[in-house]
Amino acid sequence: MSNAIVFMSDEHNPRFSSPYGHDFLETPNMQRLADEGTLFKNAYCPSPLCVPSRSAFLSGKRVHGIRAYGNTRHYIPPETNGIGARMDEQGIHTVLVGKVHAYRPAEELGFSETLVPHDGAYFFDMAQQRQPLAVRKGAGKRFDKYGPREAPWGKDADRMEAAIDWLKNRAPTIDQPWVMYLNLTRPHFPHFCDDVLWDKYKDHGDLPEHGIEAETAQHPFMVDVRQHFELENVPEEHVRGLRRGYYACVSYIDEQLGRILSALESLDLIDTTNLLYTSDHGEMLGKFGLWWKCNLLEDAARIPCIAMGPDFSPNKQIETSVDLHDVQASVFSVTGATHPETWLGTPLETLTTEDAKKVVFSEYHGHGTRAGSFMVRKANWKLIHNIGAPHQLFDLGSDPEELNNLFDTTQEKARELSKDLLEICDPEVENQKAEEFWQMQVSRFERGDESQIRGLR
Repeated sequence: MSNAIVFMSDEHNPRFSSPYGHDFLETPNMQRLADEGTLFKNAYCPSPLCVPSRSAFLSGKRVHGIRAYGNTRHYIPPETNGIGARMDEQGIHTVLVGKVHAYRPAEELGFSETLVPHDGAYFFDMAQQRQPLAVRKGAGKRFDKYGPREAPWGKDADRMEAAIDWLKNRAPTIDQPWVMYLNLTRPHFPHFCDDVLWDKYKDHGDLPEHGIEAETAQHPFMVDVRQHFELENVPEEHVRGLRRGYYACVSYIDEQLGRILSALESLDLIDTTNLLYTSDHGEMLGKFGLWWKCNLLEDAARIPCIAMGPDFSPNKQIETSVDLHDVQASVFSVTGATHPETWLGTPLETLTTEDAKKVVFSEYHGHGTRAGSFMVRKANWKLIHNIGAPHQLFDLGSDPEELNNLFDTTQEKARELSKDLLEICDPEVENQKAEEFWQMQVSRFERGDESQIRGLR
């Protein structure tokens, strides 16, 4: 039995790191994890939005299963006995550090300890309205929030100090396996940074290769997202600045990962502790004229997944598609805890290198689009089933940038993946449930009936 640290950043598109092939972004500690551990090349989030993705990870269930549709907290049904409580019940000491953004407040998640928490979920977000599509007024004010400033890392600095202190002073006193769930906010916007990291990328304030001229950018859901966030005509100066700032923020996360590695080595924990690096979702970073997440394209739905430690093979790459449920299952596995039978996930360390039959699922019901969307990935093929808009099918082996929708021309493969999707859920039914749940939220919020909202099921 080993210990485990799940280091979860926020909004890290894995393509912006050296283990996933980026040509100039410096992430030596992520690279070390990949060299001395296992790199999962095709990892996905349960939903490309903070609260749904994190809630699914913590509860072991689908987003639609716990109705964690958007970035609200009290409107999500209370899911009892999440990962913190389930492991604590089995004698595994669990500590939660940092950002929560989940279906319940940090103190109600059942972890043995909680350090420097930030709940962060909205009480109620009227901009989640889908029909008619809400416009998030003022979203454009985010575009100049990048570059060097004093004390740019905010609470992330405090969270790291707490994590390092816990490893030094608390871990040695625990005579049972332990798990640390460490959550930092970067590289999530705003893309503020320090002078050193800003200067590191002074020659890399670039532009995305594929803009709004691409066919994929004209899909109705992509148009919806741009309308919702007021993304038309973002000044080129800000596009370059935001991308440069993002690179700096990714490097900051890499530096913090290095601090954890150094602490494990200095405290003789490196041989007994598995370190898993991942994120809750990706970031479009201007591709197709889109920013942030809120869609099921690769740049928003993909996440990094790299694991190093006694239970993971060194210098190994896994092509098999995985998701955060598999990360969660690994935490149970490596610590010797029993994985709940009703929970999703297969331990990462048990997967074969290329499983062409494994299906990974993600879904999106949040703000910015007129209806829900559902994704399945199997081998190189990816289907996005969009409610009220054209479906999309991509061969990621030959088209990793998702420029060529093959849904109408590759019907046999479309039918195959549609069948896989129906084995997980009925998209039309789940979309209707999400819309009805939203209408109940609105009605009860307008009545001011907070106690009823909290109890929605």
